[in-house]
Amino acid sequence: VQLQAFGGGLVQAGGSLRLTCVGSGFTLGEYAIGWFRQAPGKEREGVLCFSPVDGRTYFADSVKGRFTISTDNTENTAYLQLDNLKPEDTAVYYCAAREGGWLASDLWVELSEYNYWGQGTKVTVSS
Repeated sequence: VQLQAFGGGLVQAGGSLRLTCVGSGFTLGEYAIGWFRQAPGKEREGVLCFSPVDGRTYFADSVKGRFTISTDNTENTAYLQLDNLKPEDTAVYYCAAREGGWLASDLWVELSEYNYWGQGTKVTVSS
């Protein structure tokens, strides 16, 4: 079982990026998919989580209206679309997957709730 994240890079403030998370060895569409990020010197924090069982997406307040998630089950892939990027979005971004496809609204930010993690991809936003 493996998750591979890529697509990060350097972008100016106000720009966009799309991050990709490819799953192998399991059916990604049966898992809740979370995206997290870790800025230098800070703890890893939840960005958003998609729960395919009930179709809900949970967002961190800081990214609402700017970040969205989509999935392509035929490709076993999840995407994180980052729009209107800000310098404070600079971080290493990680995708994660949780078996069962569902997470309670108060638990999606907990790192321990996820079974598998990708290796991270770096996003740098210049001002």
